[in-house]
Amino acid sequence: MKRILFIITLLALCTTGIHAATLEEKVVEHTMKNGMKLLLVERHTSPTVSAWIRFRVGSVDERSDERGIAHLLEHMLFKGTTTLGTRDYSAEKPLLDKIEEVALALTAEKVQRAKADPAKIASLEKQLATLEAEASKLVIKDEFFELYSKNGGTGYNAFTSRDGTTYLISLPSNKLELWAAIESDRLQNAVLREFYTERSVVMEERRRSYDADPESKLWETFLASSFLAHPYGQPTIGWMSDIENLTRSKAEHFFHSYYAPNNAVVAIVGDIDTRSTIALVERYFGTIKPGKNLPPVTAVEPKQSGERRIELIAEAEPTVMIGFHKPAIATPDDYVFDVISMILGSGRTSRFYKKLVIEKQIASDIGAFDAPGSRYPNLFVVSADPRAPHTVKEVEDAVQEELELLKTTPVAQRDLQRILNQIEYEEARRMGTNGGLARNLTEYEATTGSWRYMTEHRGRIASVTPADIQRVAAIYFTRENRSVGFITKKEGNK
Repeated sequence: MKRILFIITLLALCTTGIHAATLEEKVVEHTMKNGMKLLLVERHTSPTVSAWIRFRVGSVDERSDERGIAHLLEHMLFKGTTTLGTRDYSAEKPLLDKIEEVALALTAEKVQRAKADPAKIASLEKQLATLEAEASKLVIKDEFFELYSKNGGTGYNAFTSRDGTTYLISLPSNKLELWAAIESDRLQNAVLREFYTERSVVMEERRRSYDADPESKLWETFLASSFLAHPYGQPTIGWMSDIENLTRSKAEHFFHSYYAPNNAVVAIVGDIDTRSTIALVERYFGTIKPGKNLPPVTAVEPKQSGERRIELIAEAEPTVMIGFHKPAIATPDDYVFDVISMILGSGRTSRFYKKLVIEKQIASDIGAFDAPGSRYPNLFVVSADPRAPHTVKEVEDAVQEELELLKTTPVAQRDLQRILNQIEYEEARRMGTNGGLARNLTEYEATTGSWRYMTEHRGRIASVTPADIQRVAAIYFTRENRSVGFITKKEGNK
C-alpha cells in the first residue's frame, strides 16, 4: 500500500510548475511552541487551498481494551463541538452525562455474559434509548459539513489507518480562516454526542463490510495470523467484541490524551501567503496545550519459523494472499522491496501480470503491495484471483516460481532503468492537485519523520543493484517467512 500511495504521490509536480528538484525550496516548515508541525507550499495556479491534519495516532497505538477507538473517534469528530452541532449545549450536557452513566452501567452488566441479569439489561437499554432520543432533539446534524459546503469547501473527509488519522478539506483560499476556526474549535471543544448511536453504526459497518464479506474476512484473518504479537495484526475497525465495549468516557480520554498539537502534522497547500498563513495558524492553534506523547509500540513480532496457512471456506470465488515479513519504510531493504514490487506487480508490464494473467492465463488479476502499515516492520503481500478452472495451488506455485527467479537470476539493468524511467515520468506529473501534495507531505512526515522521503526516494531507488535484489529475495522470500491465506469455495468442499 505504501508503494501505491507513493506512486499516487508522484503524479504531477511538472503540471503545476513544481519539480521534485525544487520541492525542497517550495516547502516551508514551521514548528509551533506546542509542537504542531506546519508544512506549507504556495501554489498560485488557482484560488484554492487544501488543508490536511494528520495525527500520528492510529490503531497500532491502541491498547487491548481500546481496539477500534481511533476509527470510532474518526466518526465522532464530525459530530460537532460545544458551539457547533448543538441547539443548546447547556441543555444537552446533562443529558449526555446521564447517557454515559446509564451506558457504563449497561456495559458493566453485559460483560458478565452468562451471569448478567437480562431484566436489568433490558431496563438499562430502554433508559438509554429514551435518553438518546431526547438528546437527539438538541443535535444539529452535519453542521461542520454544511458550513464548509456553503463556503465552497469540497472533499471534506477523514480516514484512519494503522499508522494515523487524517482530516482533510479543500476550499477557496479566502476561506482558510474558516478552516482554522472550525478545526481549532474541534481540537479543543469536541463533543462526542450520539456516541452509542454511532457505535451501533460502526458495528453494522463491521458486519456488512467485514464479517459478511469473505475476502475482507480472509484479509483480517491473514493479518491476525501474520502478526501474533505486534498490533499491526489487529483490525483498524476493531473486532466486534472490542467495539461493543467502547465507551464515550474511554474515547474522550484517548482523544484528549493524544489528539493534540504535539502529535499533529498540518499541510496547507495552494493559493496562500506563507507568512500570513503561519500567523493565522498560530493565532488559532498556538494557545492549544500539547497532549501526551504517544508511548512507543514496544511489541516486536517474533521471527516466524514456519509457514502459516489460513483457509476460509465461503460462498465466494477462490482467492489467494501470500505474505512475507519485511522491514519498515525508509530502511535500506525497504527501498529494495520498492524495486521488487515494481518489477513483479506494477501494472500490465510487470512480471506477475505478464506471466500469470497474459501468458499462462491462470489468474484474472494479481497485485503486490506493502501492508498493513509502514511505521513498523510489515508485510510484502501478493494477492491474486485464480481464473477458472485453475486453482489456488497453481497460482501459488507460479508466484513462488517468480520469487525464486529473483534469487537466482540477476535483474537486467534495462529493467532497473525502466523502473527509473517510470519514476521520472511519474515525478514529472506528480502532485497535480493541492490535496495530493498535502496528503503526501503529512503522510511521510508522520511515518518516516520527514517529508523529504519524497525527494530522496528516487536516489535511493537508483542505488539498488541486481545483487541487492538477489540478496533481499534470498533473505525474505523463504518458506519459513511465508504466510498463505486462501478462500475455498464452499460448494466444492466435500
